[in-house]
Amino acid sequence: MSEPFIGLEEISIRNLGVIESAHIDFKPGLNVLTGETGAGKTMVLTALSLVLGGKADSDRVRTGTDRLIASGRFALGEEMRSVLSDLDAEIEDGAVLISRTVMADGKSRIQLGGTSSTAGKVSEVGESLIEIHAQSSTQRLTKPAYIRSLVDSYAKNSQLLKKMSDCFLQHQELMDRIEKLRSDQKNREVEISRLKEFAKAFEAVTPKLGELGEIEVEIGRLSSVDDLQQSVAAALNYLDSDEYSVTSALNNAKKTLDHSLKKDPALDEIGESLGDSIFTFGESLSALQRYLSKLDADPKKLDYLQERKSSINSLIKKYGEGTDREVAFTLLIERANEVSQRIADLEGGDQRIAELEADVNLSFTELREVALLLDESRRSVSENLSGLITDEIHALSMANAEIKVSVTTANPDKLSSYSQHGINEVAILFTSHTGSQPGPLTKFASGGELSRVMLAIEVVLAANSMIPTYVFDEVDSGVGGKAAMEVGKRLAQLADKSQVIVVTHLAQVAVWATNHLVVQKNETGSIGISDVITLSEEQRRVEIARMLSGQEDSSSAQEHAQELLEMVRKRMIS
Repeated sequence: MSEPFIGLEEISIRNLGVIESAHIDFKPGLNVLTGETGAGKTMVLTALSLVLGGKADSDRVRTGTDRLIASGRFALGEEMRSVLSDLDAEIEDGAVLISRTVMADGKSRIQLGGTSSTAGKVSEVGESLIEIHAQSSTQRLTKPAYIRSLVDSYAKNSQLLKKMSDCFLQHQELMDRIEKLRSDQKNREVEISRLKEFAKAFEAVTPKLGELGEIEVEIGRLSSVDDLQQSVAAALNYLDSDEYSVTSALNNAKKTLDHSLKKDPALDEIGESLGDSIFTFGESLSALQRYLSKLDADPKKLDYLQERKSSINSLIKKYGEGTDREVAFTLLIERANEVSQRIADLEGGDQRIAELEADVNLSFTELREVALLLDESRRSVSENLSGLITDEIHALSMANAEIKVSVTTANPDKLSSYSQHGINEVAILFTSHTGSQPGPLTKFASGGELSRVMLAIEVVLAANSMIPTYVFDEVDSGVGGKAAMEVGKRLAQLADKSQVIVVTHLAQVAVWATNHLVVQKNETGSIGISDVITLSEEQRRVEIARMLSGQEDSSSAQEHAQELLEMVRKRMIS
């Protein structure tokens, strides 16, 4: 039994650039998106970027319309279903729908599984769903942090990295405590007195995080009980009074339609929808009745809450910092959580400083041990990773090129050598000629070479990756001929492990597709619902011919296209 599909199932787009309306179904394997220049291929990836929390640009809204809408449906693995359920996202048939609306005035909203969310939160979720590579993605190869993350991903260092970060932050916290304690020694008695005064005042109120907002909501409700009762009672009277009952009207309408069921499928569908509406209406009616029954005035509780609110606000006013009340309240509670420790530190004097310094020494010993374990892990995989990436770029028609993953180690005995990520600098070195000394990749490689190196890295890392879908936009830029065929082959190999979506202008890449989509403009210059199609084998031959020569009607171009398709088919079978 095959594994259930995990990845991008479909994208729907409306009023995005040249796209008036489009719906695209994606499949497992290698999905290739082609079309003439200006046909809107990259607009599909723009829509995907918006769905995944990318920057909302009102200039993308189609001229003459007030908004664009883009949505994507993602089939999820078990772990992601659990993560999204915790975010109150609706999961239907193992998949989640993410939708983004961008208004012409620049406003934007995003929904994750039917629940309002933020672009930042969806972007975090998106990192576990899709990895997008555009031509500009090679710029990431200039960033040491990105290179280091590649090595750590291959070495499966996630647990070591967390421990490294925890140890580093713990050591920093101890150092900060000692520094603050020393600076406060001169005014020790005054500071202790001030902290005890604050602790006593806080204990008298003992507010909880989030309490102030809850109090204000409850005060608002209790202060408006009469208005709420009148409003809900009036609504119930309209909906289900003796004189007129919406419930009775809906039920009578349904019974009347039931006499004509099975005579017309269209009417059956309407009747079913009406039945659902009756159920939903009944639930709403019951909810209103329950709400009204529990809606009682409570003057004593209202007085208590108002006094409680006043006490908390007085505490914030006296001891809070900043003009934002919510932020000041949060910082106040954090300060209260630390006040006992601060008093103990100050009362301990020089002895306490000595104890903390001993803790710092122990902390540094642990920090050093973890950093050296991380260093050893990175070094142990760097040679193997270098060889695997080099083998891949050789297969991508760079026979004399070589990749070296370089890991350098700072002095582990110096605190200045450390960061949350350890004591290493990681770089990718490159040479395109046998025998020459490798140098920085981004200085020694051309644009086309960088694209192929990026692809080689992804193919090597895919075996360890949990990303279900990879998207490549014109990653084959700067290559052609035999190299382009090998790029397509590598993308097809990557598609054996993950879903791959590729926007390409090269026939040599497109022939490897297991699902070939073409985007075409209609006579008006726009793209409508019928203008993104999945090609049949015969249509693929014509499209490949167009990509090869620009003349899809050319018999020689079609013969060449058929030859390429047959070649790929034989390679994939073997």
